[in-house]
Amino acid sequence: MDPNNSFYPRPLGVSYNLSLPTAGSASMDTSIQLVGDSEADAHYFRSLEQAGILLNKPQLEAVRYGQGPLLTLAGAGCGKTTVLAARAGYLMAVRGVSPSSILLVTFTSKAAAEMKERIAALPDIRPAAARAVQARTFHSFALALLRHQGVTEDIFGDTQAQHTVMKMLLRQLGLSEAYQPESLLAALSAWKAEGRLTHELPENGQEERDAKRVLLAYEDWKKERQKMDFDDILLRASMMLRNPAVLQPLQRRFSYIMVDEFQDTNTLQYEMVRRLAAKHRNLMVVGDDDQTIYTFNGARQESILEFDKVYKDARVITLNINYRSDARILGLGSSIVAKNRKRRAKRLVSAGREGLEPQFFTPSNPEEEAIHVVSHLLRQVEEGIVRYSDIAILHRTASGSRSIFEQLVMRDVPFIQYGAGTVFYDQSLIRPLMDHLRLALNPRRMECMPSALGPLYVPRETGMDYIQREEKKQAKKYPLIHLTRWERLRDFQQEQVKERIKLIKGLAAMAPLLAIQEMRRVFYDKYLESGDPGTWTHYKETLQESLEELETAARRFETVEEFVAFADELSKRHRDMESLRTAADGDAVSLMTIHRAKGLEFPCVYLIGASEGILPHSTALGKEPPEDLLASVTPDSQTDPEQLLEEERRLAYVAVTRAKQLLYITSPAANHGKTAALSRFLLEAYGVKPSAAPGRSEATAERAGAQASSGAQARERKARMITVPVWSCSSSTCSAWIRKDIKQSRYGRTETPAPVESAPACPLCSSVMQAGTRSVPAR
Repeated sequence: MDPNNSFYPRPLGVSYNLSLPTAGSASMDTSIQLVGDSEADAHYFRSLEQAGILLNKPQLEAVRYGQGPLLTLAGAGCGKTTVLAARAGYLMAVRGVSPSSILLVTFTSKAAAEMKERIAALPDIRPAAARAVQARTFHSFALALLRHQGVTEDIFGDTQAQHTVMKMLLRQLGLSEAYQPESLLAALSAWKAEGRLTHELPENGQEERDAKRVLLAYEDWKKERQKMDFDDILLRASMMLRNPAVLQPLQRRFSYIMVDEFQDTNTLQYEMVRRLAAKHRNLMVVGDDDQTIYTFNGARQESILEFDKVYKDARVITLNINYRSDARILGLGSSIVAKNRKRRAKRLVSAGREGLEPQFFTPSNPEEEAIHVVSHLLRQVEEGIVRYSDIAILHRTASGSRSIFEQLVMRDVPFIQYGAGTVFYDQSLIRPLMDHLRLALNPRRMECMPSALGPLYVPRETGMDYIQREEKKQAKKYPLIHLTRWERLRDFQQEQVKERIKLIKGLAAMAPLLAIQEMRRVFYDKYLESGDPGTWTHYKETLQESLEELETAARRFETVEEFVAFADELSKRHRDMESLRTAADGDAVSLMTIHRAKGLEFPCVYLIGASEGILPHSTALGKEPPEDLLASVTPDSQTDPEQLLEEERRLAYVAVTRAKQLLYITSPAANHGKTAALSRFLLEAYGVKPSAAPGRSEATAERAGAQASSGAQARERKARMITVPVWSCSSSTCSAWIRKDIKQSRYGRTETPAPVESAPACPLCSSVMQAGTRSVPAR
């Protein structure tokens, strides 16, 4: 069976006559050809070559660079880590720089450890010298500075503990119903990333005054207990560096500074780097403005875009040879991001292993998308084309993984979901509705009651304590009924409890979709809005998206009992799945957001949800900024819709360039019951104006196997159709079909006939398939 039978080499609406974006071929010259034996530093590069490190021309330029500021633009998969390590070695082995004078700063402990390992593995670099190089994260460097200056506070870095403290303070100040701990802490983090102190927070209205009061109480709580969080570490270190007595010894010590992932630096981090390098100005920064996707963490693309304006004598070197991706995959990614206006012009060329040109499919909705993708990857694994661990499934938002998660679980596919704390149905927004359904089936399911108390505006801890005390005196079929006699509740609240119990009793007889819609109508949407007006206003579209996703999931079930059983089973399997995280050689699919995938690479990538409203996300197409950008919006900042769209385009670029040999992109024709056009990013990459794209009515033809077009495009291709033998699904509700005359190669198709003699099972619905013919575009 051909694993690629249902993907096509052009997105829906793109003519087969349009050329495929393809990156140019890279020069194969390396230091072997580029560095002559007579050159003074030849010995260093000969030793690198013996160790298997062959540097190309731009890499050589960056490694050899001497003194002064240097901006190294490192395209995706262009070997920036190799360059950083090799330059550290060059400074020591060729220029005689003391190892302890080199400071290499990056963002993660993993990246810092890898850098140390790379430097230690360089030939002619003694172990002691490699250890003396300071390869640190920003936080590690800042903490070492604080400790050296006598700061002894404990690190208060546990996110859950921070939330617990914030909840306690909100209760003490009588503001529990007004703010979410997560929102307050994110706002405080963004404020400190700008180099500002908590007491400088604005007080322009009652909401801001209340928020500031809580955050100042949080600072007092930490101070009383001698604690500091990660934001404090950077802020306090940065303030210390403003003191010449602290700064000047560090400037004398670190005569060469290199910064990795420079596009991810925030204002505070950039200020620290500039101060450290101000005296000698030997500052090398490495990054890619096209991969600036963390603005919600304060990352500033301007750091790269304006580097040679800040340092007017800076040299700019572009690492443009990509060793990761097939030329056509790289070409697609480059063509997508090239449409951004706010970027440094660069064109990557490919030296990656040849694979398959990007493949596309337009399912009718995310449910069909998930079935299709999982069926396809299972066939690829069964035929030995890839292993599970070769595969990554990338999605734009957390809620966008719900359908694919469920399919992977139901089909027993081993996978690891990175960055997700809980199953969709257990998320804080969804759990109260699911627990109401659980209580409808079993009103004495005590673990479900706390989340049911919130929408009743009953304090969860004290409310549950009262219920449990009363239960010991006299058990009730509906333990919530005890609250109707709780003296702490007002008459109208006690009446609300009675009405809620009445509603819960009726939920079990409803269809799951109707039950959820009824709960939303009667109390839940009002609860979300009244419980936290600020959160509702800013996050409204994201909250609605998750609730609509829940309704979409519920449509598939006829009874509440089936729906709850399914959700509970998913939760159980998710807990079992967590053991894969620690498996040393676990062969598992990686499921993650695009943000999580940055810096990673996979032989095979499925990018799901490449439709308008998903990627680009709907919040980038409207007036409100996306949820993940809100934390970076300060009172002095402006959120430009065009900037939001450009960041979405960079996300698409990052997603595409994670793939090495195989890239499959799916674009659902509908999402949450609404029509969704093909992502403009795909159309733009092929030179098609989004407004000129055909309507989604052609999606049915696409799902049936024909890359349909409209108007002139359809007439243009009509003469290029051929009739081929196929297997067609016998089910009246499934339109799947498979060509019989295609043979599968390692990464793509050949036209060598390979007829399948016996009817296979349908890859989508498992029905028996039957022989027939079909008209398809000639290739």
